[in-house]
Amino acid sequence: MTMEISSAIKYIGVDDLDIDLFESQYVVPEGMAYNSYVILDEKIAIMDTADGRKAVEWWGNLEQVLGGRTPDYLVVQHLEPDHSALIAEVMEKYPSVKLVATAAAVKMLPQFFSHVDFNERVIAVKEGDTLSLGSHTLQFFVAPMVHWPEVMVSYEQNEKVLFSADAFGKFGAICNDGPWDCEARRYYINICGKYGAQVQALLKKAATLDIKTICPLHGPVLTENLGHYIGLYDTWSKYEPETEGVLVAYASIHGGTAVAANRLADILREKGAPKVVVTDLSRCDIAEAVEDAFRYSHMVVCAASYDADVFPPMHDFLHHLKIKAYQKRRVAIMENGSWAPTAGRVMRAMLETMKAVEIVEPVVTIRSRMKDSDIPAMEQLAESLLA
Repeated sequence: MTMEISSAIKYIGVDDLDIDLFESQYVVPEGMAYNSYVILDEKIAIMDTADGRKAVEWWGNLEQVLGGRTPDYLVVQHLEPDHSALIAEVMEKYPSVKLVATAAAVKMLPQFFSHVDFNERVIAVKEGDTLSLGSHTLQFFVAPMVHWPEVMVSYEQNEKVLFSADAFGKFGAICNDGPWDCEARRYYINICGKYGAQVQALLKKAATLDIKTICPLHGPVLTENLGHYIGLYDTWSKYEPETEGVLVAYASIHGGTAVAANRLADILREKGAPKVVVTDLSRCDIAEAVEDAFRYSHMVVCAASYDADVFPPMHDFLHHLKIKAYQKRRVAIMENGSWAPTAGRVMRAMLETMKAVEIVEPVVTIRSRMKDSDIPAMEQLAESLLA
């Protein structure tokens, strides 16, 4: 599939509708897009390649757009294999092409392409460097840890296009494109969530540019209402809640904790919570649960005790939150245990390792099954969380 971004800038990316797990961990029922672009001018620049899974389609798109011309530059903004798998093929097919990348990327190239001799064929660029293609000029800005250390973005000065690497990407193939926010949020939190400070640094650079179009490496090209997308990235990368509400996340073995969690959700609604979302951690997409934890202003974690610890789906969830730098939230705890409950202690210890997470008292303990006598403590917990 090829598309015109403009008369000079062409989309040559490919959709992957066969992939089951992106990065071998994220479910992508709507597929995935590996975006790539070509700038046609006196000099021709290819902007990134694609995943090797879709090499045939990508080459077809490239050759269609080139129309027999030879590219001069291959700009590599990100070395992750879903964007760089075809570098060696491009270098082999076009012996005169120069590879343009950051010094960090150049250093990493042999790790992926040990059989390729890049000597005399690499241009290492640094912050603010430019590359003239004729009437189009690319300016490069380093974006380390958004979300790899070698990343850069490229700003085309004439048409005011930001080639944003993985920033502003989303899950889903172009042909299945739907509303942006939800799948872009799940993508951002799980791919870039740990690197809020680095995303903030990139946003500050972007604020100095007059951007009319954003061309990411995943998801749709963004041409309208750019302030909306940039505003969400600002919120997410500051770890601020996007929505006032409560995520009730539970891990239940035989259903007792599930009943208590859903009753607590009802109590929260009765007490005035603007929105309450309940998630079964044993059955949900863990990446979506992590997304919701970051989205909402408050959270309740409810879990059964297990092997003198906590039921593993909750442990897995809290581990994901920690490595994605979950912070700045109020969290309540409800545990269940038929004897010697341990889940509350374990959940508290994990939450206490997270930055600026306030644990709300009291911790509620359910013994096997929720009883009427547990309701006052659950109501007190709801009131404390929402206070």
